Order: sequence, then C-alpha cells, then structure tokens
Amino acid sequence: MKIKVGAATDTGLVRESNEDAYLSEPPLYAVADGMGGHRGGEVASALALETLGEGFKKEGAEGVAGTVQRANEAIYERGSRDREVAGMGTTLTVAVTGEDSLHLVHVGDSRAYLYRDGELKPLTEDHTMVQEMVNEGSLTREAARNHPQRSILTRALGIGGDLAVDDLEVAVRPGDRILLCTDGLTATVTDEHIAEILGDNEDSQDAAEKLVEAANDAGGVDNTTVVVLDVEEGV
Repeated sequence: MKIKVGAATDTGLVRESNEDAYLSEPPLYAVADGMGGHRGGEVASALALETLGEGFKKEGAEGVAGTVQRANEAIYERGSRDREVAGMGTTLTVAVTGEDSLHLVHVGDSRAYLYRDGELKPLTEDHTMVQEMVNEGSLTREAARNHPQRSILTRALGIGGDLAVDDLEVAVRPGDRILLCTDGLTATVTDEHIAEILGDNEDSQDAAEKLVEAANDAGGVDNTTVVVLDVEEGV
C-alpha cells in the first residue's frame, strides 16, 4: 500500500512556545506533546522523537517498543542531571505503516484514530486519571470531556525509570485515513467535528491544516499537532 501524508503543528493562541513535535519519516510517524515548562517540554518531545528515529533505523518496526523505553530513560536521565529541565516528560504516539497493517505504540494522552467509511474510531486509550475513572464506571465520557483533572497523566515518558507502553497492530485497507494528534485538538474539538473535517477535506495536508485551524477557532488554548495518513492502492 501507499501512504500520503499531511502534517501541521501550531503554538495556538495562548501558549508562548510550541512543546509539541512530530515525526514523518516513512514508514515511521509520530506525535509528541512535551511537558515541564517552556524549555523542558520542547527538550522532552524533541529527545523522544530523536531517539525514536535513530532506533528505528537500527531495529525497524520490531524494535519500536524497546526504542520508546530507551527514549523514556534518556528523558528521565536528562531531567535528573539538568536542573533547568527537571521534571520534564512527554506523551508519544507512534505509527509504523506496513503492507496491510499499522503498528502502534502509545504512551500518554495524544491519540491515534482510524477514519473509515465516514466513521471515526479511536485506536488508543488515554493514560489519564480521568480515563481510569471512566473505565471504572465512576465518570461518564461526557463528564470526562470537561473534567478539571482531565490532563493529569498516569503514564508519560520521562517521569520514571520504568514505563508500560501500549503496543498493538491494526489492519488497514485502501481508503482508510489514520489521524495522529496531540490533545490540543481533542480537548477542544469533538470527535464528531474531527470526523466532519476528515470527511470534507480529501487532501491529507488540507485536512491536517483544517484540524489545527479548528482547534484555534475553539480557543487555541494549547499547542496542536496532527499527522494525517491516507492509505492508498499501490507501492
């Protein structure tokens, strides 16, 4: 199969810097949302993607989960020895495209979605305190959307020595559209609106830019980054 890519990132209307980062090095794609203040967040997301890219060149798709573990260690060690970025961390959502499948590795509250036949389906689950409450049944999905603690992560790269990662394979086919995004999009734009934008914009780059625009139209309270992957016939 062939992949057509669109990507966009924006600081938003409130933040002074962009702590998000993305990687587009076919067949490897990723988004990362750094945290830990202006410098810390930028360093964490950049270090995660740098480590990921280097590891992929050596080990390929089979080694992605292990590479994410090494990125976690690199960020943790850097934060431990550099007071200016102490406590930094980052989310990381990785997609590796194959012949007829998508290999996903995920940590944090950035997300991967599958848009197929007009329907948007989440492929990842947020690693947040609020998501745990939803899973336990003590909070509805509707209430979770505006919960004051919705951004508190239970997993992220750089906040500890050990890290559990979600690692899964998803079957894909021509006509599918994969969306990777940071929570600057999903915290302000509903899944219904995301699906509408993906359905209305055939070109992957146009779709990516329109999604970022929608997040800014909704207040632009955070950095927003999206990568849109269109699965097409061919090689």
